[in-house]
Amino acid sequence: MPLEDGDPVRWRGQQVNGEVSGTPRLGGTGDPPPQSTPAPDSSRTEAMAEGWEPGPALGDRDMTPGGASQQAGQEPGRHEEALMAELSELVQKVVKSSSWWERHGVDISILACSFLLLPAGFLCLRSAQAIPFLVGVLTLGVVHHTLTVKGSHLASHNALTESKSWGKVWAIFFIELCSAFTAEQATYNHVKIHHGYTNVIGLGDSSTWKLPFLNRYIYMFIAPLAVPIITPLVALDLLRNVEWKAALRTLCCMFLGLYCHYWLLLHVSGFQSPWSALLCMLLTRSLLAHPYIHVNIFQHIGLPMFAADRKPKRIHLMSLGVLNLPRNALLDWSFGHSLISCHVEHHLFPGLSDNMCLKIKPIVSQYLKQKKLPYNEDTYASRLRLFLQRYEELMVHAPPITELVGIQ
Repeated sequence: MPLEDGDPVRWRGQQVNGEVSGTPRLGGTGDPPPQSTPAPDSSRTEAMAEGWEPGPALGDRDMTPGGASQQAGQEPGRHEEALMAELSELVQKVVKSSSWWERHGVDISILACSFLLLPAGFLCLRSAQAIPFLVGVLTLGVVHHTLTVKGSHLASHNALTESKSWGKVWAIFFIELCSAFTAEQATYNHVKIHHGYTNVIGLGDSSTWKLPFLNRYIYMFIAPLAVPIITPLVALDLLRNVEWKAALRTLCCMFLGLYCHYWLLLHVSGFQSPWSALLCMLLTRSLLAHPYIHVNIFQHIGLPMFAADRKPKRIHLMSLGVLNLPRNALLDWSFGHSLISCHVEHHLFPGLSDNMCLKIKPIVSQYLKQKKLPYNEDTYASRLRLFLQRYEELMVHAPPITELVGIQ
């Protein structure tokens, strides 16, 4: 729920769709974001992003309001830590009672099915008839996004396996070979920064998705088509920040992944010219680029934003700054539940697989509502209308910093 500049807004556990479920209150100060923010401490951000009960991160200051916790005679911050510990215990019970199939097998099977669909997709492109050709494009497009979005996301959180060694292998495979990006930078920016500092301005505020020089319609409907081109270019620029051995490995994996796609279009699908093969690559790799961009901004931007030294504790940070979208069969398959209908659960427990996020969703939603904490939900269409109407405010200008002023 976006905050207007200079307008105090009371947040009483209000969901974005207007349903009221709690009583926390927020006020927007209209203050500009800090001009410079010190780099986060990687050890503390990693613990925050991946652990069950992470400690405070950079600039973390107890923002526990005087109401509930002080009336209970607890020290500042202890109430929030107790809430997170209680929720973690409930979730861990579910995880421990779940089978390997539930923890990892379901999502691995989805990725395996996607690989098995690749030959059918390339062979359909051999057809001179429109319908089989379009089936091939749709198949390869969905498979590509399943491997690059769902696979890369799970691999970055080591949610595909309980082995760190195999987790590293899967991260390189899905992020570098399939997605043409660098695994180290993807993991650092997403896991340590975005998850560690969700909606903290200057760190995890999703500002990397903002292109203020574009108007709303170009950004929302035309620019996503360039994602397959922009992604490897950004990766090449980020290679300056990694060791030369990792950079060389990334370059080899990126080239191998892109060339294999190109070679298969020429020799299996039967494209006659390099340009037609490259155009088909662009088409399949950008098939779901629009919802990919939309989901990344819908679920954070427009929700409360915080300064690094004035952010609430973890359970409030995630319940206030993260939003769930409704379930969608295509996006659930291609992007995963943790990026669509279980994004709140994913930010609270990022090490869980998509299927486990779906399994703990009733527990998390019920717990947050019982404790009078926000559980943000909204529809895709509603968020799209919001961003088109308030694009200047949300995507061009820096959002106002939110002050946590009281929890009743």
